Amino acid sequence: MMNKTQDYHVDTKELIKVTASGWMGTAMEFMDFQLYSLAAAIVFSDIFFPEASPAMALVMAMGTYGAGYVARLVGAYVFGRLGDKVGRRTVLFVTIMLMGLASTAIGFLPTYQQVGIWAPLGLVLLRILQGFGAGAEISGAGVMVAEFAKRSNRGLIGSFVCLGTSTGTLLANLVWTIILTNLDEKSLYAWGWRIPFFASFIIMIIAVLIRLFIKESPVMAEKKKLLEEERDNELTVATKVPAKSRKGGKSLLVALGLRFGQAGNSGILQTYMAGFMVTFLSVQKTVTTDANIIASLVSFITIPLVGYLGDKIGRRKMYMILSGAMVIYAIPMLLMIQTKNTVLLTIAMVIGLNVGVQGLFALENVMLAELFGSKNRMTLMALAKEIAGVIATGFGPLIAASLVSAATGSWWPIAIMIIAFSVFTFISAYLSTDPTGRDLNDLDDAM
Repeated sequence: MMNKTQDYHVDTKELIKVTASGWMGTAMEFMDFQLYSLAAAIVFSDIFFPEASPAMALVMAMGTYGAGYVARLVGAYVFGRLGDKVGRRTVLFVTIMLMGLASTAIGFLPTYQQVGIWAPLGLVLLRILQGFGAGAEISGAGVMVAEFAKRSNRGLIGSFVCLGTSTGTLLANLVWTIILTNLDEKSLYAWGWRIPFFASFIIMIIAVLIRLFIKESPVMAEKKKLLEEERDNELTVATKVPAKSRKGGKSLLVALGLRFGQAGNSGILQTYMAGFMVTFLSVQKTVTTDANIIASLVSFITIPLVGYLGDKIGRRKMYMILSGAMVIYAIPMLLMIQTKNTVLLTIAMVIGLNVGVQGLFALENVMLAELFGSKNRMTLMALAKEIAGVIATGFGPLIAASLVSAATGSWWPIAIMIIAFSVFTFISAYLSTDPTGRDLNDLDDAM
């Protein structure tokens, strides 16, 4: 049942600043990772792995993409714990700096022809640093906004942070489209591929400046007060509530499942499909970036709409609707893409991205925050996101590349993976309680 208790006082001015900060940070994270994923699919196989066959080079490029997601898991724990102990604001300042500097440094890397094996090793190292910083960035931003917003419109307000994904994806694809359209192949491989990574530095500066002027989450102060009262009354965790509630057992498992579908679909549709369509369908490189741009523009309507509907009918129900729709849509989507018709391909990608990726993400940042209690919210939310991310987004494209290569370019492994990801999330939502509108000052988890 949805929590209908009265909203607590909200500092509107501070909420706007925190939302803008979250938007910019999320935009930078997704811009950096989309820049990287597109580069991995379009040019990195030739720049950093030129001695491998085209199919194997794509597998290796996707492997470097996956390495960043392992680092995200470590960053989720380290920065998540700091966020719960020291405060959300401090951690978000550090993560944005680490992400931005690592992404910018990729633009300065030498190529394989210049330094040999040191080039891909440098790429992996920077990818790991980038992932380490990103591990708690989007979780921290989502927690901050959720803890500032009113209960009655938490999903709608939280969705504006999620719009950072569309902003970042849009910017990354626009940059790559401009480069691919205006540079010949020689210039692209000589220096043009570096430009997108230099561009991320601008977003970092804007996000840092905004975060200098935001306050700490009000939930942090309330949490310290509640914990002090608990210690004063000499109550242990075991005697106050069941231990499983504080440890996040059921809530963590449900959160992992909810994240799994969105993360898996993102890895397939936003990362691997670009390489699949270029390598196996011989589609022009700009077709994939154009489809991502249109999908990002459409999501500026989809994300707030899904956030609003989640507030009205419950986030659990919306999760079931969207993940169920993606199960049904997966095969028709791949059949449309397989036609190689630019219009059909674009429509297929736009629908898939808005239903199976952006739509689910509009729910994710708020529902996961609501599932966990304030004592360990940022740590558990970051871990839930990144554990599922390592498996689904990090290694999903690598697994897809390997399966499709083994199936000599067939589309059926992609369809099966999307269906599996979406079914997993549907079942998780079905088994979950609906925490919509829950009091985020509560120390305990929802399940």
